[in-house]
Amino acid sequence: MKTYIRALQIAFTYIGTIVGAGFATGQEILQFFTQYGGWAVLTIFLSTVLFIWLGTKMMIIASRIEAESYEDFNRHLFGENAGSLISLFTLIILIGVNSIMLAGAGSIFQEHLGLHYQTGLLITLLGSYWLLRHGISGILQMNSIIVPLMLTLSLIIVFNTFQNPGAGRFLFLDTELSPIKAWLSPLLYTAFNLGMAQAVLVPLARHTKDEKALKMGGILGGIGIGFMLMTAHFAMSAQMPGILQFEIPMGSIAFQLGTLVQSVYLLLIFLEIFSTFVADIYGATTQLKQHLPVAPGLITPCVMLICYALSQFGFSSLLSLLYPVFGAISLVWAVKLIRTPLSLPPRNNPHSIDISGSYVPVDPVTRTTRK
Repeated sequence: MKTYIRALQIAFTYIGTIVGAGFATGQEILQFFTQYGGWAVLTIFLSTVLFIWLGTKMMIIASRIEAESYEDFNRHLFGENAGSLISLFTLIILIGVNSIMLAGAGSIFQEHLGLHYQTGLLITLLGSYWLLRHGISGILQMNSIIVPLMLTLSLIIVFNTFQNPGAGRFLFLDTELSPIKAWLSPLLYTAFNLGMAQAVLVPLARHTKDEKALKMGGILGGIGIGFMLMTAHFAMSAQMPGILQFEIPMGSIAFQLGTLVQSVYLLLIFLEIFSTFVADIYGATTQLKQHLPVAPGLITPCVMLICYALSQFGFSSLLSLLYPVFGAISLVWAVKLIRTPLSLPPRNNPHSIDISGSYVPVDPVTRTTRK
């Protein structure tokens, strides 16, 4: 029973880490999938398979090498120097994305609750700091509440879409965009999101000794991500092409379902921003703790203070230049992950299986195989 509960917590954290504000608003699904018409169903299926396969593989490798942070994981994939450089660039992207998400949280408080922008920022920061004091268990508990709510809202939107005359259009939408772009899109989407998600999934795997729970959590999490991709695509396809004019396409659908659903949707957008912010800050501070000669308790507030400062300025323009570079690096990272074998044994297994399938003894100190 403990294995199944842990697997569900891992799955919810996996989903909550991938499903950020861009996903919740619908813009990510619209740009990466729905605009490609009939191809979208197949490309969403491809993306789901990749999330299941690569997300699970990443967590298993991270667990077996006992990676404390995503930098340890990248060093395992690319070597000492290249892995450190990739991790440094990932850190910059994480801080930049978190700054923009923090600004988005402030905007929600200002535009929809009538509170001051700075009040929204401070509430988000204080709540994040309190949760981060509980470590990885706090992140698991948070996502165990938020993700079921997200899945429930997705089901409500799906059931409502079935009543729409255009409900079946998601299979037959026309597009003038190239099929090559359509099939490249899920590769970019999956690689980019996994590149970001490693910040929390790697330390999560490190703190999970049960490899069965990791496998089940990765599979369930990948399926859950695919389900939410498909439900959003299904709902937005019924509103095409008019939905293209909205900055928050999923919001335009939720707002048609009444005040209660609208309020729940706004709450979920904030919670998704909050959950991703907390997860990314945790991953960034875990990496920095390995390098900075200061008390670990000071690193988290310092990182959050940097995000707060950057949220006051137009950092998004700089990030828009870095995004394509990080996307290209993420593709290389994903290919390297695919090619990396599961050569180390599970932490609770005294033997390893080499490529030929035979058992090889493992040194209990260095955790490397002895031949």
